[in-house]
Amino acid sequence: MAESQVTPLKSHSDREPKPRWLRIKAPTSSEYNATRKLMRTHRLNTVCEEAACPNIGECWAKGHATVMILGSVCTRACAFCNIATGRPDQLDPHEPDELAKAVGSLGLDHVVITSVDRDDLDDGGAFQFVRCIERLRETAPETTIEVLTPDFRNKPGAIEAVTDAKPDVYNHNLETVPRLYTQVRPGARYYHSLRLLDTVKRRDPSIFTKSGVMVGLGEERREILQVMDDLRSADVDFLTIGQYLRPTERHHEVMHYVTPDEFAEYERLAYAKGFLMVSSSPLTRSSYHAGDDFQTLRANREAKRAAAAVARPSGA
Repeated sequence: MAESQVTPLKSHSDREPKPRWLRIKAPTSSEYNATRKLMRTHRLNTVCEEAACPNIGECWAKGHATVMILGSVCTRACAFCNIATGRPDQLDPHEPDELAKAVGSLGLDHVVITSVDRDDLDDGGAFQFVRCIERLRETAPETTIEVLTPDFRNKPGAIEAVTDAKPDVYNHNLETVPRLYTQVRPGARYYHSLRLLDTVKRRDPSIFTKSGVMVGLGEERREILQVMDDLRSADVDFLTIGQYLRPTERHHEVMHYVTPDEFAEYERLAYAKGFLMVSSSPLTRSSYHAGDDFQTLRANREAKRAAAAVARPSGA
């Protein structure tokens, strides 16, 4: 059949309402409002707000927010993302200091820092990540740091600079399967993103690497399993899988609502493939429960090492 004769697949969301497991109450708690006020006080953007995250009420009620550096305007226009596209903001030289103050006020054990794409900058914004990490190491040395970076579009030295700043977790999301990149993530390349993760792990094996994908964009199960294999070939440690939700009518359609049982099966298979930590559920997002998951993993590792030391024969 000629390409022009192919009938586009009708989206699931056009046929059925959003399932019950995706219905979330609007945030109203005083703790939520306190976190929101703190972000305003320090003039910080958050991906929680800009990307319309469904978990914002739960996370902000606990004082957990994912800070989005490098402004609030992105240089790319991905079909899944609700962040504004246009002329980027000027870099704020005080951003690392304000971030450090906010982390101190919230008393965070784990902080997630992400950003918009900044293809207009010579370094893609990498050195602002470095400055934020360095400032947090100075002011909150016990706080573990997770970065969720863009691909920096092959800017020389960008990935290496952020890696050398030694975040505890380096996250970069593949977002979807290779076949859908031209539709969903046209400004990026699947194998470049995969190579970024491989570069981080090869440069510093002590850093945990992490990636995430959305489901419901029109991918097939076998393609998600292949993405898992690709990530394990790059020695990626952590994986998140969540349901894609359409921000507006201008964005990519929801082709399928994945059931909780299907998410549980993805999680089981991911652990079987060797991932150290997997979060797979309808409402999973890159930084959802990121701190709890990381602290649990680290505690388990330390317990295993302690048990191994006790079991080791004296003089071994």
